[in-house]
Order: sequence, then C-alpha cells, then structure tokens
Amino acid sequence: MAEDFVIEMLHITKEFPGIKANDDITLQLRKGEVHALLGENGAGKSTLMSVLFGLYQPEEGKILKNGKEVAIRNPNDANALGIGMVHQHFKLVECFSVLDNIILGVEPNKLGFLQKAEARKKVMALSEKYGLRVDPDALISDISVGMQQRVEILKMLYRDNEILIFDEPTAVLTPQEIDELMEIMRGFKKEGKSILFITHKLNEIMAVADRCTVLRKGKYMGTVDIKDTTKEELSRMMVGRDVQLQVDKKPAKPGKVVLDVENVTMQSPQHKKDAVRNVSFQVHAGEIVCLAGIEGNGQTEFIYGLTGLEKINGGKIMLDGKDITSESIRQRSKDGMSHIPEDRHKHGLVLDYSLENNIVLQRYWQPEFQKNGFIRSDKVREYSDRLIQQYDVRSGQGSSTIVRSMSGGNQQKAIIAREIDKDPTLLVAVQPTRGLDVGAIEYIHRQIVAERDKGKAVLLVSLELDEVMNLSDRILVMYEGEIVGEFDPKTTTVQELGLYMAGARKQGKGE
Repeated sequence: MAEDFVIEMLHITKEFPGIKANDDITLQLRKGEVHALLGENGAGKSTLMSVLFGLYQPEEGKILKNGKEVAIRNPNDANALGIGMVHQHFKLVECFSVLDNIILGVEPNKLGFLQKAEARKKVMALSEKYGLRVDPDALISDISVGMQQRVEILKMLYRDNEILIFDEPTAVLTPQEIDELMEIMRGFKKEGKSILFITHKLNEIMAVADRCTVLRKGKYMGTVDIKDTTKEELSRMMVGRDVQLQVDKKPAKPGKVVLDVENVTMQSPQHKKDAVRNVSFQVHAGEIVCLAGIEGNGQTEFIYGLTGLEKINGGKIMLDGKDITSESIRQRSKDGMSHIPEDRHKHGLVLDYSLENNIVLQRYWQPEFQKNGFIRSDKVREYSDRLIQQYDVRSGQGSSTIVRSMSGGNQQKAIIAREIDKDPTLLVAVQPTRGLDVGAIEYIHRQIVAERDKGKAVLLVSLELDEVMNLSDRILVMYEGEIVGEFDPKTTTVQELGLYMAGARKQGKGE
C-alpha cells in the first residue's frame, strides 16, 4: 500500500567534493509515526534531511509526498509542502526577540502593516497546547539553549507544518529537558504529525521511535521496527562492529594537586547575582573530576575564568603550584593547560581555515613549525596528517579540507586531537562528546581515560549523566554558581545527582 507513506525519498544520491554523502538511499515515512534516522557522524543523516528540506539538490533520486512526485528547490518549497526542520546548529537571529524569530518570513500583515498581536496570540496558544513555555519578549541572546530549541519548534508549528524534522535535537539539552522533548514528540504523534528524528543516542530511539533507518558511510543499511530490536543491534548496524557502551577503566591513583581553585567568584553579565560564587576545589594528577549541573548554573562562566577567556572577579587559580589567575590564554596553554571548549564553532575552530591550520593553531610559533617567522607548511602538513590518521578524523580532502565543510563529530575529533597531543598537565574537557555517535564517544572516552592513566589531571564538564557516571572518579555538582555536593560515582545514583542539580538538596559542611 503506497498511500500510507506521507514522504518517500527514493534512491537519493548527493555528492560533495571527494565524498558521496548519500549513496542511493531510500527512506519512507508513514503518517503519524516517529521515524528515527541513525548513523555515525558523517554518515549522511543531516545531508539527507537537508535534501528533503530543499537546502541541497540531489544528483539522483526523487521525493514523493502522499504518492506524488514533488520538487523541493528551497526551504520555502518545503514549508509550502508542510515540511519543517529544527537544525542541529539553530538558525535564530540573536538580537531579535523570541516572537520575532518565530514569525520571521511569514509576518502577518494587513495592508503592509505588521499585525503582531495576532501572531502573539497564535504563538501563546501553540506554546500552551504543546507545553513549550517560552517568553515571547525575551531576546534570543539571553535565553538558554533548551529555550532556543523550543523557539525553533514553535517556528515549525507556527507554519502549520505536518512533517517535522529534528536534527540531533537533544545534543544540547539537560536530562530533564530531554524527557520534556520526548513528551512533546509523543504529543505531535497523537496529533497525526509525522516526525523524522536524526540522532545517535540509542536510549532516545528506544524510548520514542516507532521505526529506525540506519545509514553507514553514506549507504542505506536497513530499516527496523524498534519493538523488534535492541541497542546492541542498532549500534552494530550503525558502526559495523560491536561497541562497548560502558567505559573500561581501572581505579584512579590520584597523585599531587595539579589544579587548585580557591574562592573563585565571577560576575554575571545579565543578572544581579554572581554567576560563580566562592568556588573552591582541587584536581589531582591521575584523576577525572567532573563538574556536573544543569546548563546555566555557572559552569560555562567558571570554565571561561579558568581558561582565561574571561577575567575572574575574586579568588585565585593555581596550576602545578604556579599562580595563573591573571595569565593570558596563550601563557596558560604553555603552562600545560589544554581546553576542549563547549562551543566548538565559537571557541574551538576557525571554520574557514583548513584542517591543518586548525590543528597547529596553538603551536605554530614553536620552532618545529616555523623558521625565521615563516611557517614551515611541510612540517604542518606532516603533523596534521599524523593526527588525522591517529584520531580517525574524516574529511573530504584530508589536511587541506576547510573545517566548515566537515561534520560536527569530525570537527570535534580534530579539536580533541589538537588538545590531547599538546601533552597537557591539565585537560579541561567541556562537553567533549556533545553531538557524537557511540563509536566516537567510545574512542574519546578511551583517550580521556588514557590521559588520566598517564598521570594527567582531567577536569570534565558534562551534562550527559551517563557520561558523568561512567567517566568520573569524583563528581562535583554545581547549582546556581556554587558547588552543592561532592559524590563518588560508585556509590551515588543518577536520581540523587538529579536532585542536587535541580537545587532540591544541598550537602552541608562536614557531611
């Protein structure tokens, strides 16, 4: 029966220089189902959805809606067909309000005058109906990532879209927000909307999807019913081998204190009260200490202060016995600090540089890479080629690939290669596996544990509770800019951490 498919993508092929992103892929979406699209980083998931949304034109293949062939030349065509998309990196105008972002491009007007009141009514009704609480007057630049995502979802609903594409929607959410998003998806499904859900988090697929299509290196591996499959089987289809979903590590052997943070305080640019208040802790050589917390509780500001991106207002930071409180970023780097930043586009990479230039960003002045002030390109190329191979960074044109054209997961691997290869004494890893697939996560977790076992101090900041429990030797929970508890992952539970993260509990001194 052809008529129960609302969208069919038949034999789609899409090529980029040096790479076949989609190689003869067929995907069929039923009306009223949640259909997951699973694959490693760079498997071609986002490309396939961008073809459906009109951002790319395929070289071969056709798209049918309700059994009829359609041409989708651009996103406006997609919207006209009732197809909406929430992108992995949100497409919002930072200096506009929530309401202005939602109606952008479809502003209601009478005789050329903007009718905002009607738009506001519709937006408020939608946010009420689907439990997407947002403040229509807030500026995008002032709201959390979870809230920005709700704005993206409301943008789709405002345009009365029936086919909703979510590209990695949970990469930036807290555990509580993820549960809310799953509820929202179930609500859409009840309404008869059809959802395509790109992800590589197996728990979420098992929780919310009806069927799942798996891609590997641009090829179609098959479609399965979720009720007849397991996480292990899905990860095998996706990576092509068995993947360890647990981290293998020996007990830590902490040595001397490497990082000593005393009473660090940082002001918040937006709010009256401090973003970080009187934070003190130590990280020893040979241990992984995790700062856990819900986004927006001061972890980001603290890391900015620690790595030199912002000045701290009070307190002091010692690295290996040296006071680095007021040192420059480059000096901190020379002193042995490596930083895998939270926002890879803003602080991790220069997107329009080549991969090799990004890989030597923090070392190009060293004697091995320059002579008399001129960069030795052959040495840079050799070094970059070695790291690309060692860390399995996949790109269309190797060292000379422009980083912007690489998949998010491979951009992340490039940063990790650069930061770990500097041989740091302290590795600051913020959301190191955000947006990565199980194969890449397994690899990066191994690298971080290997650094710990070499006697490096590791400070991990993560919102992924599985990662926090799996990787840390000690867990510090941050809430509203303060450390409210210290835990041993072997004796605590995710539920207990959740209570401290939400501010429902706090350890007193001497507990």
